[in-house]
Parts: sequence; C-alpha cells; structure tokens
Amino acid sequence: MPRSIEGMSDSPFSAVPAAAPFWLSAALLPLVALAAWQGGAWWMLIPAYAWYLTSALDGILGKNGMNADPDAGADLFWHRAITVVWFPLQFAAIFGSIWYVQATGHLSGWEKLGLFFGIGVLSGSIGIVYAHELLHQKTVHERWLGDLLLASVLYSHFRTEHLLVHHSWVATPRDAVSARYNEGFYSFFVRVLRDGPRSAWIAEKRFLARAGRSFGDRRNPFWRYAALQGAMLALALVLGGWQGMGLFVFQAFIAVWQLELTNYVEHYGLSRKHLGDGRYELVRPRHSWNASHRATNWLLINLQRHSDHHFKPDRRFPLLQTYAPDEAPQLPLGYPAMTFVAMIPPLWRRRMNPRVRAWRRQFYPEIGDWSAYNRGTLPMPRSAL
Repeated sequence: MPRSIEGMSDSPFSAVPAAAPFWLSAALLPLVALAAWQGGAWWMLIPAYAWYLTSALDGILGKNGMNADPDAGADLFWHRAITVVWFPLQFAAIFGSIWYVQATGHLSGWEKLGLFFGIGVLSGSIGIVYAHELLHQKTVHERWLGDLLLASVLYSHFRTEHLLVHHSWVATPRDAVSARYNEGFYSFFVRVLRDGPRSAWIAEKRFLARAGRSFGDRRNPFWRYAALQGAMLALALVLGGWQGMGLFVFQAFIAVWQLELTNYVEHYGLSRKHLGDGRYELVRPRHSWNASHRATNWLLINLQRHSDHHFKPDRRFPLLQTYAPDEAPQLPLGYPAMTFVAMIPPLWRRRMNPRVRAWRRQFYPEIGDWSAYNRGTLPMPRSAL
C-alpha cells in the first residue's frame, strides 16, 4: 500500500487540517440540541447524518488506500483530542436532554422517544467507537474515559469481554461476538446479550485468579462497572424521574444495538483454522472484514481498518493500516451501509454468503468440510472448559 504523510507533522497546529475530517462526529451535537428544542421529526437528522450522509459521501469521495507510517512518531494531538473530549460532550447531550425535556414538557412521548433514539445513535455509533479506542490505550485517564463512555450506555462489561476474550478468541466459537456463517443478526444479537456478560465475568475471574486475587478483590473492574452504571442511572432518575431513567435506558439499548450490528459485520463467517486439540492458528488480517471507504472511516476513526487493529490493538487510529484484498477480505460498502443490510437477514445472506465462500476458497482451499465451522461446534481448549 502507498504511504501517506497526512497528519504526520510535528506541529499540532499544522496537523489540524489533517485531523479535521475525524471531527465529523461533532456535527451530531447541534443536531441533538435542535431535535430537543424543536421536537417533531427533527431527530431524524441524527441517523440521517450518521448513516446516510456519510455513506453517500463514500460514494462521492471513494476509498482511501493510503497508509501512514506507523513508526513515524507523529504528533497526534488533534486526532486524539476528539476521543478525549467526547465523554463530556456526550454526557451533556444525554443528561442535558433528560433534564431539558422533563423541565420544559414541550415534547410528546413519541417525540421524546425519537430524540433519545437519535441520542442512542450518537452514543452507539460514536461514543462506543471512541470508548473502544480509549480502552486500548495505556494511559490511565484515557482508559477511565473509555469506562465512563461505556457506563453511559450500560455496557461496561464490554471492556473485559473485548480485551480478555474477543482479541484472544476472535473468529473461533469461544468468541461470542464473532458471527457464525449463516447466522442472522437477530439471533446473533440475542446470543451476544446472553453470553457476552457471562463470558466477561468468567474471563475476569480467571484473570484475577492468575494474579492470586479473589473475585471480591477491590481491583476487580466489575465493582467499578457497577458503581459507574449505578451512578448514571441515579443521575437520570434525579434529573428526569422514572421517565428520565427510562429514556436513558432506551438510548443505551439503541447504542448497544449499534455496537452489536458493527460487531456482526466485522467478522461474519470468518474462522481461524482449527489446528487440533482446541488450538487455532494465530490471528491474521484475513480474519476481519475491512472497508477502505473514506468518509465512514473519518466518522468511525478508522474502525473499518479492523484487521490492523487486531494485529496491533494499541495502535492509535490515525496509524492503522489498510490491506490489499489478497491479505484481508473487503466489504462492498462501508460499515453504516452494511449494518443496514445486516438488519434484513435474507438480503445479508444473499450479499455476504458468496463472499464468505469465496474467502474460504481463497485462504483455505485445503479445508473441504466447513460444517463444524458453520455450526460453531469446534472443540474448545481445556482451559476454556
């Protein structure tokens, strides 16, 4: 892939133009304010911007196959800034809206649901993506910001599940959020909501046990998860009563739905080769679906360069690399458009199953029987039982 020097200046001020496209998400905040103020159907501008406008821009702007030098040591101040400032902005959008709509009483029940659907699009399409970036970093304050963002959508266990399970067991039956071949999104969603928290709980218990600590140890992050989520629920109750809490939970559900749609798309039907005795090959670029579409990568801070994220999980988003089709599978559209297709399972299978079968022929021509991979019934390692 060709190299790009975009955003690689030593001066934070000269880096502003290069970082600016990744601030597309900031335009959602005035749309939330407008919807809360005007009511009616104004809330529809939020998903229209996040899903449809960016997908349309992909069609106009095309793909970006350039790679920054991952060892450039660039000053990424303005790139990092959007992820660092996002929690207070999202916090204000969620809780400011809860207070405002209850204090003014100018919106009907349906208008409130529309508004908080839009806020859920913001906290799911943007907030959880930024939380994902932050929780992979080494600095304490960034990880805390990631925890706060996840608590604002009542999905704190995602940190443990993602770091301790998903990155180790992606594209294997042990990973709840790796969608199986031919599995529809809705059955996947139910399975993840059921298995994800349990998987995170078990993984954290094992992690603490290896360090010689009990699950009741104060360093167990599940205590922090519970405290932060409880504080968010309590604040929603104080600001908006029971209806305010209900609106908070509703936006959290919409956010989680957005997250799991993305998880579904990222690894659908892709499987690491089973080596026997519960062992699997190492994770490779071929085990994630990628999209090089320019505008949606701006909005999702390069989340669609997902193969490189699994190769270098702590690599900051401006430095993530893209891969050629002979190294990693490519989606026909960006993630927002593909998640829309995923909500119509027959259409999704018609579009993606042939691509999965082509991927299998390309990368694993020696495997003749995929039935165990399709069912997710390959044996687990002894440590997982």
